[in-house]
Amino acid sequence: MRFLVSISFFALFLFAFTNLGLAQSVSAFGLPAVTSVEGLDGDTTYSLSLQILLLMTALTVLPSLVLGMTAFTRIIIVLSILRQALGTQQTPPNQVLIAVALFLSFYVMSPIFEVLYVETVSPYLDGKIEMNVALSQGLAMMKEFMVTNTRVDTLNLFADMSGDGPFLDKQSIPLPIVLPAFITSELKTAFEIGFLIFLPFLVIDMVIASILMSLGMMMLSPMLISLPFKLLLFVLVDGWAMTIGSLSATFLVS
Repeated sequence: MRFLVSISFFALFLFAFTNLGLAQSVSAFGLPAVTSVEGLDGDTTYSLSLQILLLMTALTVLPSLVLGMTAFTRIIIVLSILRQALGTQQTPPNQVLIAVALFLSFYVMSPIFEVLYVETVSPYLDGKIEMNVALSQGLAMMKEFMVTNTRVDTLNLFADMSGDGPFLDKQSIPLPIVLPAFITSELKTAFEIGFLIFLPFLVIDMVIASILMSLGMMMLSPMLISLPFKLLLFVLVDGWAMTIGSLSATFLVS
């Protein structure tokens, strides 16, 4: 439950931080339903309508954060390539693959989400830190994960295109550089893993096709004949546990 609370509040922090200027401009027009009031101690209180608006918008941004800032991208691509390599068409269905990728992403990201909840979400809910402080700390944790799992050459590529760098440490790398570099690196890593997974099943397809051609059964589909053998191989080597375990081990979580 802490994982969901952490990432939900992180999405809310991110959107609210980027839309503080909008909230202040709206309050300048004096609209009664969407206002913000600055207290004597310097804290800003937003109206209920504005809070609901920010919350609903944050919920729409949440899927993009899950896709772009976590382990989800690499996992779902590898699982999709595995299904194609097996040749089982729509088995497992897309809903099952997404569920497996989502739960596995929570497993991989659980150390970060625990720290995120303890050091940012919980203090913010208790009123110990401000929203901008919580957002800065949360972004720093997510940035460290993304930079750690991003290839150096990919980071240098986007840094050169933006004209920035060199950077002294991970935290000095701007988020607009980290985000596309992380996604690009995840795509490359996912396809490399998928290639290694695809090879043994490709060998089985080639062997079955050669046998059928030698027997003169060219009208019989090699994919149909090789499917039971690929499933048998996958079950004998405990393929799901091996794939998921190896995939989880590819991530570096400090």
